[in-house]
Amino acid sequence: MRKFLVILTIIFIILIAFVGGYYIGGGKLYIDKFLSRNNATDSNKGSSNNSSNINTPIEEKDPIKEKIKSLTLDEKIGQLTIVGIEGTEINDNTKELIQNYHVGGVIFFKENISSRNQALTLVKSLKNINGTGIPLFLGVDEEGGRVSRMPTEYRKLPSSGTIGKKDNEGLSKKVGEILGEEVSSVGFNLDFAPVLDINSNPKNPIIGDRSFGNNAELVSKLGVATMKGIQSKNIISAVKHFPGHGDTSVDSHKGLPTVNNDINRLRSFELIPFKKAIDNGADMVMVAHILLPNIDKTYPASLSKVVISDLLRKELGFNGVIITDDMTMGAITLNYDINKAAVTSLKAGSDIVLVCHDYNKEKTVIESIKTAVNNKEITEQEIDDKVYRILKLKDKYKLGEEKQEQYNIQDINNKITSVLK
Repeated sequence: MRKFLVILTIIFIILIAFVGGYYIGGGKLYIDKFLSRNNATDSNKGSSNNSSNINTPIEEKDPIKEKIKSLTLDEKIGQLTIVGIEGTEINDNTKELIQNYHVGGVIFFKENISSRNQALTLVKSLKNINGTGIPLFLGVDEEGGRVSRMPTEYRKLPSSGTIGKKDNEGLSKKVGEILGEEVSSVGFNLDFAPVLDINSNPKNPIIGDRSFGNNAELVSKLGVATMKGIQSKNIISAVKHFPGHGDTSVDSHKGLPTVNNDINRLRSFELIPFKKAIDNGADMVMVAHILLPNIDKTYPASLSKVVISDLLRKELGFNGVIITDDMTMGAITLNYDINKAAVTSLKAGSDIVLVCHDYNKEKTVIESIKTAVNNKEITEQEIDDKVYRILKLKDKYKLGEEKQEQYNIQDINNKITSVLK
């Protein structure tokens, strides 16, 4: 009997401790954990997986960020430049720019293109000497009209001004598709087109019939259609020349144009086509060398934080790649030190500095960017952010997968003939 009472007393004490612990604060938590653990165990019977990882989400690694981690500083800085090359074949200067300076891309001019087969051979050679594992931007100014780099085997497309007079959105998209096919057929993957400048100044010496017309609605409608046509052929379209080169009276190849329009005028006119393009999936925007003293008294648009970061990035909401116009144009070289200008542009928010001519200038620009990073003028995180946007765009168009179709020249010429009717 005494033994029986002792056992009952022990059981009673255990029950009191359990219930007390439950209500004092630990019991319910313990029970919940216990049930949770049992449920997890039951649901994984026959599985070799560790039950403690059942409800833990697996964080997927961003392959672009992982690629950036693998790059040296020199390789990352190289991605921030697109350069021009000399001649129709690879020479030692070209090899050095690609292999030692790791440039992110090449722009081609008439002097680099004598025929389709020659262009394809040159492009293949450039790809073969590229050792970063990151495909090159292979770009060209192919607008139609007087700005064309295509070899003589191709018929000439009409200018945007001629297309604008027809005011046909479907025709503009077809022209964009032809531009995309032409560019792809010679191995390129980036077209610096269409022009979204509004030709508002009849005395403008550089835009003229490169523009679709003199009003924002027409330029927006036809410009976006052309951009989409280019993109439909897996070619990157770089719209230009932000924030609008149409009201200038100076050729920026020869000097620095000044436009005295204020922000209200820009919002109600010049910016409209660019905003429409951004809203419709623009991938790359080229910024012009024009001084807008009512916006930024010190720097032209291509070097201006107000224009690039505040206006283009924040106000217009553009998250793609920003590239400058050619830094070897007179607007820059006659008024600024090209090396300082390149660094200033990147600090202002651009992603790529375009340096089209002069091997020595191309080298010193890249070296100046590296010096700026080493001196903490530009942080490596800022470099990484720019490289991320660049690699994301290259990945979007699968530049490394060699998927560009080799279109038949005769088919392209037949399509151009139909446009000309």
